[in-house]
Amino acid sequence: MRKAERNGKFRRNRIVLRRVESIIRKYNPKAILLYLPMGHEVDVRPLFRRLRRDRKIYVPFMEGESFKLVQYRLPLQRKRFGIYEPMNSHFYLSEIDMAIVPVVGVDGRFRRIGFGKGMYDRFFGSLRRKPLTVFVQLAKCYTKEKITDDFDVMADIYITPEDIIVRGKRHVDRVDNRRCGSHG
Repeated sequence: MRKAERNGKFRRNRIVLRRVESIIRKYNPKAILLYLPMGHEVDVRPLFRRLRRDRKIYVPFMEGESFKLVQYRLPLQRKRFGIYEPMNSHFYLSEIDMAIVPVVGVDGRFRRIGFGKGMYDRFFGSLRRKPLTVFVQLAKCYTKEKITDDFDVMADIYITPEDIIVRGKRHVDRVDNRRCGSHG
């Protein structure tokens, strides 16, 4: 990756993280689902150190066709799809207050377009209480078309470097980007 591309990605990532932190301050969740990012996703790892002092941080642990939550702790092991995970835990978590979820895109019903495995869909379908769900992405990829299924995860908030969209209304910082794509 060229230096200019790295700098652009770093800048976009920083913007998204600042926006996520402002949402966390606003809603003050005590139990948060984060994720261990792949290279093309928003790198939320800086949040782990800042948030774990006064909140419980959980990450997905893949089990079969879905995942369960495990508390974030070191060491991490590289697993399927090149994703890092902490060790398995027999801890059972009944509820989370907020979920930060990576997306490929978002459709007109504010539902997640993901990577096609359905793991988040199955996980969210198993929850008794839906947490505040925040989608994050390095470059806005939103379509007004309805292309997802009813079982696909629905967001409450969608954060990109270009925009913060709250389901039902738009944030004042928005810019009008109608296309998917990366910015250099």
